[in-house]
Amino acid sequence: MFFAKPGEYEPSGILGIEHLILLLITTFCVCIALHYTKNKNKAEVKEIIKNVSIGLWILEIIKIMFNLLIGNISNPGTYIPLYFCSLILYAGLFSAYGKGKIKKVGDIFIATGGIIGGVCFLLCPNTSLTIYPAFHYISIQSFIFHGAMVYLGLLVNIAKYVELEKRDILYYSMFIIVMGIIAFIFNLYFDSNLMFVSKNYPNTPVELVYNLSGKLFPIVMILGQATIPFYLIYESKKAKLKRKAKNNDDIILVN
Repeated sequence: MFFAKPGEYEPSGILGIEHLILLLITTFCVCIALHYTKNKNKAEVKEIIKNVSIGLWILEIIKIMFNLLIGNISNPGTYIPLYFCSLILYAGLFSAYGKGKIKKVGDIFIATGGIIGGVCFLLCPNTSLTIYPAFHYISIQSFIFHGAMVYLGLLVNIAKYVELEKRDILYYSMFIIVMGIIAFIFNLYFDSNLMFVSKNYPNTPVELVYNLSGKLFPIVMILGQATIPFYLIYESKKAKLKRKAKNNDDIILVN
């Protein structure tokens, strides 16, 4: 079962007991990992990013080999790592090995897109549990992969490895736009739907965007991915700082 082809076993499906079990296990592991690493210094956090990134690439390479071996070569979307969540593979290397603006791009994506992308998948694992059973390499790899995304994103924020500023949207958005354009061009030639920027993805939020945007769908999808995840994290951190400042002011007034 662990490396079975699609269709050999009934898929687990979303929001069932098996999905819930994988979600709870992943959440528990993320919490434990954060508990033991949240006070690491910047050098140690960078080493964690490096090690996790290497681990994610190993998992991804095994996934690519699996899809090629089962005959999915005609479906590039199953083995080309060019979806929103796949960008953690490149961002991790940028952050761990890059310098200057390249490192900044990696850091900012991990701190923003890493969290949002990971959480969205864990809650709605359409690309794994709707195709495979829970105890399958693709399913387990997906939860480890996206759990690691959430872990790294939370870690760099909690450990203050990354201090988000509003202007950091430039690093984030340019990265997403460039990768989105590459995906769109690739889709034109291979009739794929990398980054979900070329075709509808039924029974997901993408379908709503597709129906509302019409011919502008590719542009809307790229720009949405290039802005919304960043601002969700940035504004939530900003709101948290405001609450903290207000609480401190209230304490001072009371004293």
